[in-house]
Amino acid sequence: MGKIAFVFPGQGAQAVGMGKDAYDGNAASRDVFDRADSALGFSISKLSFEGPEEELRQTANTQPALLATSIALLEAYKSQGVKPDFVAGHSLGEYSALVAAGVLGFEDAIRLVRARGQFMEQAVPSGQGAMAAVLGAERDALAALCADVTANVGTVELANVNCPGQIVVSGSTAGVAEIGNRGKEAGAKRVIPLEVSGPFHSSLMKPAADRLASELAKVVFNDAAVPVVANVNARPVTSGEELRKLLALQVVSPVQWEDTIKWLISEGVDTFVEIGSGTVLSGLIKKTDKSVQAIPVNTAAAAAGAVTQ
Repeated sequence: MGKIAFVFPGQGAQAVGMGKDAYDGNAASRDVFDRADSALGFSISKLSFEGPEEELRQTANTQPALLATSIALLEAYKSQGVKPDFVAGHSLGEYSALVAAGVLGFEDAIRLVRARGQFMEQAVPSGQGAMAAVLGAERDALAALCADVTANVGTVELANVNCPGQIVVSGSTAGVAEIGNRGKEAGAKRVIPLEVSGPFHSSLMKPAADRLASELAKVVFNDAAVPVVANVNARPVTSGEELRKLLALQVVSPVQWEDTIKWLISEGVDTFVEIGSGTVLSGLIKKTDKSVQAIPVNTAAAAAGAVTQ
């Protein structure tokens, strides 16, 4: 019998209406959204279920909305009795993974991601930072190109190493634009600018990381009940104190998602259960290794009837 990993999506997976069927049909899911509204002091559930989309897309709203949706679906899925051997989350999704592993209390997590979103939005003045998806490039060649562009034009760094052939870069507007011009040098077939409110997972996010670190210091971090495979180093961590440090570092570091999935597969994971809005991670996992199973739990019906073995 292979091992199971629960994985949780991050920003970009949001959609108006997410979590509503779970809220309507499952008491434990409803409780999660009610607790989220209470902890935040406004109705993140109404924003998730009804929009408007422009408001839901604001980073400071997107992050708590996605966390609440993932944990609401996790609560619904618990009726299946499936226990993960590992958990991991993509960027913001790491907070959902930490709640799932018992490291963070839900209310603490939702307040942290609200603050994290605000700090990330405020870290770099509007228009001065950008991100782009680079398709088809080789990782080392793209890293070398980023270093050259950073030295000569403006900061640009690897931000999300998602799967073979899909890497997101982040940095100054000029630096990211230059990767668009020169991407072919690293083997890129296409460079697609992303609609984001800042250069996430780059060194330009240091002001956000510093402010987040002081918020993280106020919150209790328990040791993990199951290993959390961290974005920063794609390695399993159970120490609450180490996970606290990694969350601050995560804001200015690349998300090592491809390496996370490869490490989990090397440890015998053959079933990935993606819990939250959309199917983004299932797609990335299949692009990394077609032989594993990726099961999206993105509706109440999926949570009630997801096949696991």
